[in-house]
Order: sequence, then structure tokens, then C-alpha cells
Amino acid sequence: MTITITAFEQSPDGGKGLARDTRIRWALEEVSQPYEVRLVSFRAMKEPAHLALHPFGQIPTYQEGDLVLFETGAIVFHIAQRHAGLLPADANARARAITWMFAALNTVEPPILELATARLLEADKPWYQERLPLVADRVRCRLKQLSAHLGGADWIDGAFSAGDLLMVSVLLRLRSSGILDEYPNLAAYVARGEARPAYKRAFTAQLAVNTAKSPTG
Repeated sequence: MTITITAFEQSPDGGKGLARDTRIRWALEEVSQPYEVRLVSFRAMKEPAHLALHPFGQIPTYQEGDLVLFETGAIVFHIAQRHAGLLPADANARARAITWMFAALNTVEPPILELATARLLEADKPWYQERLPLVADRVRCRLKQLSAHLGGADWIDGAFSAGDLLMVSVLLRLRSSGILDEYPNLAAYVARGEARPAYKRAFTAQLAVNTAKSPTG
């Protein structure tokens, strides 16, 4: 059965790999599964046809036969369970990899998203200059803990896994802030993720959508 995912018709980041469909593309590339992409406009995301797939009107969605999924964590987990390459065979190592998937999305990403929201949407507020350092420090707290755990290892827990895929995807959101560079081992960790051939294919595919010329040139 053909796998079909949805993605932004025009990504807010211009195809720099921050839209969440990149995570799904990367996972499918890692396990060598072909897929099709259906592009969705911001208007179409709020219409009944898309809401039937994603009740919150977001992307990505994942369709395979009668199966419809939303939420990147759930989709990556499904891919990792169904196809070899993203979860270890050893039961304990597999459980740890799944733990790190949850940690990436539930523990590390929330303060990073809070920082991004503050910088993007709150810069004109009178309390912005006082609040921003507090938000940034919450991010640094998580990065300090993650950096200490990673140490000099290449990946979070042995071999590359879905836990690393999601963690690298989350940390990529910090690049423009400069905070990631304060933790050299985490910056190198992200660079290793970006250097993987599967990530490069996913990134290139998303970028191509956003840099394609319109019919009018």
C-alpha cells in the first residue's frame, strides 16, 4: 500500500527542515520506504476534508490503506515499529529508544517552542525584554542536562534510533537562536544527524517544494 503524507504547500520556514513533515520524511527515508506527498494550503488545512484526517487542522498526516495517523511522534513510532532500522532489536534498548522519543517531544521541545513563540509573536509586548531571558534559561537548563547525558557519545543510547531522529529534529529549532552553539557536543550531535544520507534526502525533498518556481515564473 502506498504511504501518503501531507505537508505545507508553502512552509513557513521556506523549506529549512523545521516543518514537522521533515521528521516523517526522514523516518521513511531511514527505513527505505517510498512515499507520496500531498501538499496542503493553509486554507485547506481548516476545511472538512483535512480535518477528517487531522482534527486539529495541522500537518503532517500519514495514510496507508485504511490507516490514518496524525502527530509526528505517533507517526514516527508507527514507522519505527513496522520497519527495521529505527528501533533496536534488544527489548531493553528498544524501550530506552522509545523513552528518548517521548523525552524529545515532551521534555526538550516545549521550552524550545516557547522560546520560538516568544521571539516570533511577542517581540512587541512591553514585557518581552524581561521575559525572553527567563524563557531562554529554561531552554539552557534542558540543554545542560541533555549535554551531560550525551557526553562524548555519537548518539543518545548506542546506535542511532528514532529517539535521535526526534531529538535532532527538536534541537534544529534552536539554530537561529545561537543557544545550541553554547553546547558543542549537542551542536556536533545535530550535525551528525544532518549528515545522515536519509536526512539529506528528506531535507532536499522538502526544500524542493518550497523553492519550486510558480507557473508564472
